[in-house]
Amino acid sequence: MKVGEVIRQPLPQAVNGTKSTPKQEFWRKFKKQKMALAAGFFVVILFILGIIGPFIAPFGAAEFDYDHILEGPSAAHWAGTDAYGRDIFSRILIGTRLSLFVSLLSVFLGSVGGTILGLISGYYGKWIDNLIMRFCDILFAFPGILLAIGIIAILGPGLGNVVIAISIFSVPIFARIVRSSTLQVKATVYVEATRSIGAKPRRIIWKHIFPGTLSSIIVNFTMRLGTAILTAASLSFLGLGAQPPSPEWGAMLSGGRDYLNNAPHVTFFPGLAIFLTVLAFNLFGDGLRDALDPKIKD
Repeated sequence: MKVGEVIRQPLPQAVNGTKSTPKQEFWRKFKKQKMALAAGFFVVILFILGIIGPFIAPFGAAEFDYDHILEGPSAAHWAGTDAYGRDIFSRILIGTRLSLFVSLLSVFLGSVGGTILGLISGYYGKWIDNLIMRFCDILFAFPGILLAIGIIAILGPGLGNVVIAISIFSVPIFARIVRSSTLQVKATVYVEATRSIGAKPRRIIWKHIFPGTLSSIIVNFTMRLGTAILTAASLSFLGLGAQPPSPEWGAMLSGGRDYLNNAPHVTFFPGLAIFLTVLAFNLFGDGLRDALDPKIKD
């Protein structure tokens, strides 16, 4: 058999159709994780409710009913009413958009800043790497919630400043993860070949290294959403975030803490919403990590 004939022969995997694309391989691994699949379905529902929640809520977020104050769950009010007669279920439904928006925006800003710093640090190394990593070490020295409280103490309370605070303490986390991935991709053959033919550093970073870090960014982004929701709710609970009468979940918890003995439903249902949302994002992020990691075999 001639050499040319051997080269023209198709690979057995391509003929038999057993070779799957990266998307097919990801879905094959992800759908085997039932908990992550259920969590992903719950996350999708959350985002849908965030879009249509204000339009399908039975009552308005500030609709008062003084004849039904601190009533428990009933057919008319599925989650009961608060101290002003407002429907708790409607407020949770309307507040879904607010809580998701704050978490998405803050984590997005933190991921953009952290990704840029991580790519620069991992690619250039030397004193630039030391400078960026020492900056991250300074931020890591403070617990996230304490750093956020300190930032808001300087900027003042409000949801806008909550977004800034959460995004700032998210930066070093993304920077560390992206730097680690950058160092791995930087040592690959195709990046070395691109550098040897005279490609500019900017092109190498964004065209060749950045795509190789996307999987780790996506996983960390998903898991940070749950942390951001919990942090935003904590800050609102302390009076540093959303202010009354906002239907933000943490603010609803704060407003109901005086009625724990005689009307526990006022805090139970917003707390349940926070718990289920954070749990769903964490489980979904775990599933993405396992499905995107090529080292994990099944």
